[in-house]
Amino acid sequence: MSQWIDTLTAWLAAHPQWLGLAILLVSCLECLAIAGLVVPGTVMLFALAVMAGSGSLSLWQTLLLAYAGGLAGDLLSYWLGRRFHGNIRRLPILRKHPEWLGSAELYFLRYGAVSLLIGRFIGPLRPMLPAVAGMLDMPFLRFLAISLVAGAGWAIAYLTPGWATGAAMRLPLPEGFWSEAAWVGVGAAVLLGACVHASLTAKRHSTPLASALTIALLVALLIGWPHLDRFDQGLMQVAQSLRSPGSDTLMVLVTRFGDFRTQLVAGVLLWLLLLLGRQWRAAFFAGTALLGTALGNAGLKWLFERARPEVLLEPLSSYSFPSGHSSAAFAFFLVLGVLAGRDEPPRWRVTWLLLASIPAATIALSRVYLGVHWPSDILAGALLAASICGLSLLLTQWVEPLARLPARLWWLILPSLTALLGAAATWALADALHLYRYAPPA
Repeated sequence: MSQWIDTLTAWLAAHPQWLGLAILLVSCLECLAIAGLVVPGTVMLFALAVMAGSGSLSLWQTLLLAYAGGLAGDLLSYWLGRRFHGNIRRLPILRKHPEWLGSAELYFLRYGAVSLLIGRFIGPLRPMLPAVAGMLDMPFLRFLAISLVAGAGWAIAYLTPGWATGAAMRLPLPEGFWSEAAWVGVGAAVLLGACVHASLTAKRHSTPLASALTIALLVALLIGWPHLDRFDQGLMQVAQSLRSPGSDTLMVLVTRFGDFRTQLVAGVLLWLLLLLGRQWRAAFFAGTALLGTALGNAGLKWLFERARPEVLLEPLSSYSFPSGHSSAAFAFFLVLGVLAGRDEPPRWRVTWLLLASIPAATIALSRVYLGVHWPSDILAGALLAASICGLSLLLTQWVEPLARLPARLWWLILPSLTALLGAAATWALADALHLYRYAPPA
């Protein structure tokens, strides 16, 4: 299989005019029932995105093609489930692997429409959930609305890293960039791999282990960030090469979700709703995690006094390291991820945390795009938030595990927070645009 992929990528490199069609088709196969479980679509999409980022396609073209292909795969899978219903189980490959459809069906029955949002980012479930939705007669318009939203997040999460890698390879980056980037990548991979392994194997001390590793990596970054100058300069150069008027407006809107006032109001609202639901220990966990992250960020900014990048024509007055937007966003969404994963099997707890990291990472990366923070700033903010959240969870569960929140409370929390964050970002957009004006690209 790997030799076939190498042959395909080599042919596309020699015939870049077919690259767009390849991204469209592979995205469709990756989200198509059964085919998405057989074809190594994730690996192929990364390779195709790297080629696109090397100059063949713009980021928005790449994302749009992947989005269209993924949506087509969803619709075809839904049609197959709606057309054949239970008879789809009689397909030879599903008779041989009944667990493919069975696990997706159980997940859909447990979480309903929300499963289509979450399962989009879980490899074994992604291609089968739309077929299950059709098989169980989910209304088409509801399915389409959810797929339109989930597909956008999937395209961004799966295609952007590869495209950015391709873009970085074609730019004249500072000498030594790749070695510094490798150190950062290895550190992040070791941390993520160890935490995921400890959680999936249900280790008794998985939470203390994750906290200790995160704190160790944070300390290493606090000591070593002056030696990551070429890494910061190189990624900043890549981010600035992506600039366009439309992207600027979108990123300003995204970054408003991490503003201090927005996060403060959202955090207080979450804390009050937990108190209203008489979830005292959950409120304690959320309060200590959010407040501890805010205080830690303020203290580290005062200690390091790192200047911001010289990209903005009107630079902000506060210091850069660590990023307050990154720490606040990761703290807030990780708290939600932890609360959502209570009393779940280990792999679903990990899944919830990974999903919670997607919007937080998007807010954090918008700061680099806008030239407000260095990449090491947002890494420090993310590690700080993860460290404080881990310590807060460890303290909360010192006597007994944190219980699951009632479903009725989630139906109060999620709409309230969504409405608040959306309104805050929209209202602040017009006032914020003048803060993010750039010098002309070099």
